[in-house]
Amino acid sequence: MKLTDAIILSLSLALIIIGVHQSLTVGIEASYAIFMFAVALLFWFQYRKMKVPQEPPSDKKKAKSSKKR
Repeated sequence: MKLTDAIILSLSLALIIIGVHQSLTVGIEASYAIFMFAVALLFWFQYRKMKVPQEPPSDKKKAKSSKKR
């Protein structure tokens, strides 16, 4: 996980906590925008996570066995 991904995830979790606090004190109508921004950050985090190309597993056993010979 890159630093940017960690910041996005941390910020979204912090906004969820702030949204819950606002819901309990002011009401859900006042905290709706905070929740929607937190959800948007979670979607962005998931998009960035899926965009990273997956590397195929390397054959370390084959490389080690060829070195022994």
